[in-house]
Amino acid sequence: MKRIIYDSLLSWKNDPNRKPLIIDGARQVGKTWILKKFGEKEFKNTAYINCDKTAEMKSAFYDFDVKRLIRVFSSIAEETITPGETLIILDEIQEVPIGLTALKYFCEEAREYHIVVAGSLLGISLHEGSGFPVGKVDEMKMYPMSFLEFVQASGRQQLLKLLKSHKWQEISSMSISYIDLLRQYYYVGGMPEVVNSYFENNNLNEVRIIQNRILKDYEQDFSKHIPQSLLSKVNMVWNSIPSQLAKENKKFVYGALKKGGRAKEFEDAIEWLIKAGLIYKVTRTKKIEKPLKFYEDFNSFKLFVCDLGLLGAMSDVSAKDVITGEKVFSIYKGAFTEQYVAQELISIGEKIYYYSKENSNLEIDFLIQKDDIYPIEVKAEENVRSKSLRMVWENNPELIACRLSMSGYRDQEWMRNIPLYAVSEWFLSN
Repeated sequence: MKRIIYDSLLSWKNDPNRKPLIIDGARQVGKTWILKKFGEKEFKNTAYINCDKTAEMKSAFYDFDVKRLIRVFSSIAEETITPGETLIILDEIQEVPIGLTALKYFCEEAREYHIVVAGSLLGISLHEGSGFPVGKVDEMKMYPMSFLEFVQASGRQQLLKLLKSHKWQEISSMSISYIDLLRQYYYVGGMPEVVNSYFENNNLNEVRIIQNRILKDYEQDFSKHIPQSLLSKVNMVWNSIPSQLAKENKKFVYGALKKGGRAKEFEDAIEWLIKAGLIYKVTRTKKIEKPLKFYEDFNSFKLFVCDLGLLGAMSDVSAKDVITGEKVFSIYKGAFTEQYVAQELISIGEKIYYYSKENSNLEIDFLIQKDDIYPIEVKAEENVRSKSLRMVWENNPELIACRLSMSGYRDQEWMRNIPLYAVSEWFLSN
């Protein structure tokens, strides 16, 4: 399966000013697979070391002598390491946090080597006093497979080519095919093992079995890595997300976790899940003005999980409802559609906010800022009205108002209607 991050890895390899690379992302998003594939295709050989399964790595970093470390890596991996020809992969680096510190010395003394580290829960390790080499590394974030990658994995190459052409009217004319694939993506999601199983076996029961196993693996990570004093709170936050998103107002409410719940009690649990890459936090902005960050309200936010398919498994939504159901895109008051849009925008590197007006029903689902501000209203179906979006635009006609829905592409005087299946490509092109 082709992953979009591959092109970024290739650019890193060919950059004369490259630094050691850190790949961060939630467990099972495909970090190990893509790095091994990258080494296989782009280098003469690969020196791969799993730090979690290699006891010698625990004591390898007693100093930062780069030449000695290269000898150690070569010995463990049983590969000759040659500058420019060998990709060095240190996987599960969170098990040896001092290995992150060592990257500083590879940057300063041995830039000729291609070295990349990856791991799960890296976001946690990076904040535990490991001596992170600020300014001495390149970083990439890896996410579950996007809808575009899902289309590619389906083998529908002409549909993929058309999406990437940005010919929006032609794309809209193929809406039946795209919506069918989007239905499948809503259920399967973007975890690579799940996607691979689905397109190889076309077995929806197997899809749910793998998704539930991934969720169980995450829960085991909780028990292994979270202090006992925090564990129950992390579980409460994690398990509450489906019901929080099912509300008409998807703002996260602490009181839904327990009676009298407050931010002070649960903010550490939320931060742990964010750093682990398992949830995304979208904060409210008090004004629709540049720069949006000036107007962030950190007390009001929405939480989304990292993958749409996992949200379905957590919610126990049936394959029948998603694949063939008439109201699939409005299940849980559009929660799945808003989840889908959030992860698509985040996966292309957008910082997203939402807007709501005090003492009013006025709310804009998402905002992003490029050269201009894009207020975004998410609609789960075709028959749509955009009262809030229209009101915001009328007060700020310089904004680029966007409605994401199942309708075809339309460029109206005040608003662009963008098909849900074209979300990432449209925003990448604007």
